Amino acid sequence: MTKTSCASADAELLSYRVVYDGWARMLLATIRDPGGAVFERHAEDHGESICILPYDPARRVALLVTLARAPVLIKGHPPVLEAIAGRLDGDEPADCARREAMEEGGVRLQHLEFVVKLFTLPGVSTERAYLFLAPYGVADRVGGGGGLVSENEFIQVHEAPLQQLARMAACGEILDAKVLILTQTLQLRRPDLFRS
Repeated sequence: MTKTSCASADAELLSYRVVYDGWARMLLATIRDPGGAVFERHAEDHGESICILPYDPARRVALLVTLARAPVLIKGHPPVLEAIAGRLDGDEPADCARREAMEEGGVRLQHLEFVVKLFTLPGVSTERAYLFLAPYGVADRVGGGGGLVSENEFIQVHEAPLQQLARMAACGEILDAKVLILTQTLQLRRPDLFRS
């Protein structure tokens, strides 16, 4: 494998400060590029998160959610099918994933399959998300889900056939990048679940 260089690899963070602190924080960073030029960039910062795609291998479905999202509403788009997600808020990723799965999807999860820890939007946000797959069965649907009313979530829970998700992925119809990554990872790890 050939080594490639990245011009921005030598950039230096000189400082950053909080310019807004609310649901998320907005930071203003001062950076020096490799040529010595100094410039500023904003970064959204709300901490690390988890994202999980529960799937039922017996019924060959995945559990997804829809909810009101300000960015999606601003763009005038209907709700997007999403994987269950949440901020760590000091929890271990696996504990957070299980808690969010119960709160949002009403599903009890035992086994978590780690996929990746990634930057969700490296040009905009400091957020890094732990992505998981998790098998479940009918007996694990022990709650109603729906999220926390105190957080204005009002989440709708959906079970989508895995073959339908694969078709949507192939046609560019999955609009949440995390769902796309998790669907395609599940296809690679468990192709048997996507066969007729």
